[in-house]
Amino acid sequence: MATLKTIREDLFQTRVDSPFPGLTTHAYLWRRPAGNVLFYNPVGQADFGAIAELGGVSAQYLSHLDEAGPNLTRIAERFGRRLHAPAAELEAIGKHGRIDVALDAVRHVDSNDVEVLPTPGHSPGSTCYLVTGAGSERYLFTGDTIFPVGDGTWSTFVVPGRGDPADMRDSIKLLGSVAPDIVISSAFGGETAVEEVDAARWSEIVDQAMTSVTA
Repeated sequence: MATLKTIREDLFQTRVDSPFPGLTTHAYLWRRPAGNVLFYNPVGQADFGAIAELGGVSAQYLSHLDEAGPNLTRIAERFGRRLHAPAAELEAIGKHGRIDVALDAVRHVDSNDVEVLPTPGHSPGSTCYLVTGAGSERYLFTGDTIFPVGDGTWSTFVVPGRGDPADMRDSIKLLGSVAPDIVISSAFGGETAVEEVDAARWSEIVDQAMTSVTA
C-alpha cells in the first residue's frame, strides 16, 4: 500500500495526478466490508496493486464528466466494479466506459450507503457524495463543485457555456445544509484536496465558495 496515503483507517488517497498542466487531482478509496468504493478516477494504473491489496473496487462514483477517461475501462477490466455517474452526462462519460448506474438528479442514499447530492453548476450533472466512515465521521466528496485553491481558501468554477451560476449558488446552499467532518475535492490548488472541518470552518468554506460565483 506504499502508493496510497492513509487519510483515515477506511479512507485512502491515490497518488497525485496531473491530467493537464495546471490541474492536480487524486482519487479516493473508501474501504468497507460490503465492498470498497472508489470516488473520482485515477489517471493511470500505478495504484492498482495497492488498491487490490485493500480488496479492490466494487463501485466507482464520478462526480462529473471531467473525471471520465480511458482509465474507466481499465478499472472495469481489473476490478469488475459498477460505475455510478450522473445521468445528465451519460453520453460524454459513456465514451470512456460503460455506466452501470445512471444517477438522476434526486437526492437519495443508495445501496452502498452513499448519499447522492445533485449539485449542478460546474456542469449540468455535477454530483457530490456524502458517506459515514470510521468513527462516524462524515466524508463529503465535492468533485469540482467546490475545491481548495490554497491559503485556506475554497472556490468554485462555472464553466462558460456549460455551467450555470444560478444552479451553482443553489448547489452551494445545499452543501451548506450538510455537516461534514472531512471535505474532499477532486481537482485542487495548493497542497491538498482534503480538509477536516468543524461547523464554523465549514460555514466559512461555503461562504468563500459562494463569493467566488460570478455572473
